[in-house]
Amino acid sequence: MNDFQPLRILLIDNDADRAAIVRKALVDEGHDVISQRPDATGLTAAVARDEPDMVIIDMDLPDRDTLENMSTLNAHAPRPIIFFAQEQSDRNTIQAAVRAGVSAYVVDGVQPKHVRGIIDTAVARFEAFQALRTELEETRTALEERKLIDRAKGLIMKRESCDEDEAYRVLQKAAMDHSQRIGQIAERVIAMFGGKDADKMKRAS
Repeated sequence: MNDFQPLRILLIDNDADRAAIVRKALVDEGHDVISQRPDATGLTAAVARDEPDMVIIDMDLPDRDTLENMSTLNAHAPRPIIFFAQEQSDRNTIQAAVRAGVSAYVVDGVQPKHVRGIIDTAVARFEAFQALRTELEETRTALEERKLIDRAKGLIMKRESCDEDEAYRVLQKAAMDHSQRIGQIAERVIAMFGGKDADKMKRAS
C-alpha cells in the first residue's frame, strides 16, 4: 500500500541555481514548493502566513540568525525542518542546529536520489519528538496540578476540620458541579483561602 503524502514545502536558499535543483528534486518526488525565501529572516511569520508542512533550508552552514529563527519557529509553530549544509560541519554546529529544531541535518547538499528517504526520516523524527514533548508537558502539568490539589486539600482540612479523604471529596464535588478539572478548583480554593491561611501560619510560627 502506498501511503505517500505530498508535502507543502517552504524552501530557503539564497542561490537561485542551487534552489532550482532542490525544487526539481522535491517536485519530482511529488511535493509542492509553495514558497521560496533567500534567508530565514521572519521565518515564523512566513510559516504562519504560508502554512507549509515542512521547511527546507539549503545554505553553506547555519549562521546565528538562522539558528535563532529556527529556534523561534520550533517554539511557536513547530514542524519538520531539514537543513542541507553545503560545507562540512563540526559536531557543535550540528548539535546547535538540532537544538534549534532541525529534524534532519544533511552534509554535502542535496542528492536527488536521497530526497525521499531524508524527508521520510525527518517527518518520523519530528513526530517522535513532538510525541515526547507532549508526554513531558502532560507529566509536568500533572505534577503541578497534584501540588495544587495537595495544597488545596490542606486548606480545606484546616478550615473544615476534616480529614484528607473528605477534603478531596469536597474538591471532587466542586469540580463536578462546575464542570471543571479538580486542579482548576484547587487553584480557586488557594486563591480564596491560601493567602489568608499563609499569613496566619507565618504569625503563629
